[in-house]
Amino acid sequence: MSIATRTGDAGTTGLMYNRRVSKSDPRVEAYGSVDELNAAIGMARASSTLPFVSDNLLLIQKDLVILMGELATAQEDMKRYFQDGFQRVTPDLTARLDQLVATIESKSITFKGWATPGMTLHSAAVDVARTTCRRAERRVHALKELGSIENTEILIFLNRLSDLLWLFARWVETQSEA
Repeated sequence: MSIATRTGDAGTTGLMYNRRVSKSDPRVEAYGSVDELNAAIGMARASSTLPFVSDNLLLIQKDLVILMGELATAQEDMKRYFQDGFQRVTPDLTARLDQLVATIESKSITFKGWATPGMTLHSAAVDVARTTCRRAERRVHALKELGSIENTEILIFLNRLSDLLWLFARWVETQSEA
């Protein structure tokens, strides 16, 4: 089977369970932004020389796959989605991010005022991931405002993730100064 299915040639794309929607549908915008976030985190992970950062970014990428699956499923198909064994974003996923925030905040991090991305290639890549995360959060919030998602933990997870990415970037900069 070819990756070029041609099913999107008319401007539609498929959600889970073969529902077709416009490529400009707010749901597609939301999970597409999370997909971009996953790629940006992949770039940050690939540029990392710090195992603490790269190992945790990989775990976060795996959590983003769960998040994207949930976003790519129409509300009317959610029961089937969970019956098929797919996971959802839970407070446990967010708690892992909270734990990482606490761990990094307990380390010696130096920053003054506003952060200016670009001290190092790695910290700049993490900052790109952070800003991409904020955009994804806005897209998911728009989807929530439309009543198209019920799981508000997705928004909490993305908000916490952007905070964590900010801390990772500052910690990476601190490590480069050492």
